[in-house]
Amino acid sequence: MSAHIFQEKSSAILTVEKIVFWLFRVATYVVLIFSAYILLTITFKGIGSVVKLSPPFIDIPFLTESPETLHVFQFEGKPMQLGDTEYRQFTATRTVNDPNESTVAHSAGGIFPCIVGTVLLVVGSMVIALVLGVSSAIYLSEYGGSGRIVETLRLAILNLAGVPSIVFGLFGFAMFVIFFKWNVSLIAGWFTLAFMVMPVIITAAEESLRAVPQGFREGSLALGATKWQTIRSNVLPYALPGILTSSILGIARVAGETAPIMFTAAFVKTDQLPWQGLAHVTDFFFRGVMALPYHIYVVSSKIPQNEFTERMQYGSAFVFLLVVASIAMTSMVLRTRLRKAYKW
Repeated sequence: MSAHIFQEKSSAILTVEKIVFWLFRVATYVVLIFSAYILLTITFKGIGSVVKLSPPFIDIPFLTESPETLHVFQFEGKPMQLGDTEYRQFTATRTVNDPNESTVAHSAGGIFPCIVGTVLLVVGSMVIALVLGVSSAIYLSEYGGSGRIVETLRLAILNLAGVPSIVFGLFGFAMFVIFFKWNVSLIAGWFTLAFMVMPVIITAAEESLRAVPQGFREGSLALGATKWQTIRSNVLPYALPGILTSSILGIARVAGETAPIMFTAAFVKTDQLPWQGLAHVTDFFFRGVMALPYHIYVVSSKIPQNEFTERMQYGSAFVFLLVVASIAMTSMVLRTRLRKAYKW
């Protein structure tokens, strides 16, 4: 039986095509497998710290209390594990005589101050980065033209995107903590993280602005609008979905970085939340906070590792993923709505 005229015939080009196709497919599957392994490991080991099998099904103390030292001892032949607060109440009326009693730092209580600090750092730094980054992108795209100075600025911004986060941390420490005398504070962390993620936002925002058809600008200018009115009404709204995409990438990087905040904003332990015990309203901005990335770093590397630290490590990592996913999801929903509202 003769082959059909449109039947695929083997050739060197088709062989190369199949090899390239399988290389891409295998690369994608490898990335997915490793990503899934990491996420599933954190989920399976961390979900037990947050979800319970009995009502109210959520470990509320883990989400609402501060980290405490864990006391491990035996009392009347029974093994016991109590957080620092419970241990003090327990020993107020009893005497513990266990020569093998031990303590494990940061392995009891909860992570509420860390959740609060992480959300404040992410939201504040992203607001600063978006305001300054989008303003810079508008200037470069709409006003800057294509001269040598502007091209040099673009190259410098691209180079900044590759600077390690520890360098931004040292820059923030020298500039905001020491020179501006903001000390280790929320505002020093905001600006350090904002400067770290700003190159990505400027580049993505400029590309989004350039992608808006030139006819939108020309039509608005032909009707008598000023340049700023044209940018505000006919350019910026259509570029917002692309700008929000860059903000999602920025959120993931800002939330996950430890090095910049350990020099500028994060404490290992603080007794008060940022809004407690303020002498003045402005003191809120000049207080250090606890943060989940730094807390995970401390409980994973700065204290002796044993079975009692695993609950805090994986529980913190699991909640951290949920916090980042929630903030990123909010940006994605907003981006989807803007895409539907501004189509061209």
